[in-house]
Amino acid sequence: MEHNNHYKKEYKPLARSLRTNSTKAEVRLWCELLSKGKTGYSFLRQRSIGNYIADFMCKELKLVIEVDGYSHNFKTAEDQQRDKDLSDLGFTTIRFSDEEVMKDLPNMERVIQAYIDRFLENHCAR
Repeated sequence: MEHNNHYKKEYKPLARSLRTNSTKAEVRLWCELLSKGKTGYSFLRQRSIGNYIADFMCKELKLVIEVDGYSHNFKTAEDQQRDKDLSDLGFTTIRFSDEEVMKDLPNMERVIQAYIDRFLENHCAR
């Protein structure tokens, strides 16, 4: 098993609890777009990275996807710091609102696929 310096074992119980208590939008995004390699890549739910637990994370793509509920309307500075910290660890964060996921899933799919296409262009080009 690959050693991951960004994974914190002590966050495992909290991550398990967050998976159990996922929002409707998180469940929908997982079931319809991210589970079972539907993107061609393996995503994990509620995975610890550094000092955070990401809603969804793909190690291969260095991608974190966050589904922000109403409470995030008041956390912009915290979210910006979190995104910066994750970027310092090599991850890109894409944020969707609960409302976007529930009302416009095809657009979420387009955004994720566009990221994958850019990632592959940048990492497979010589």
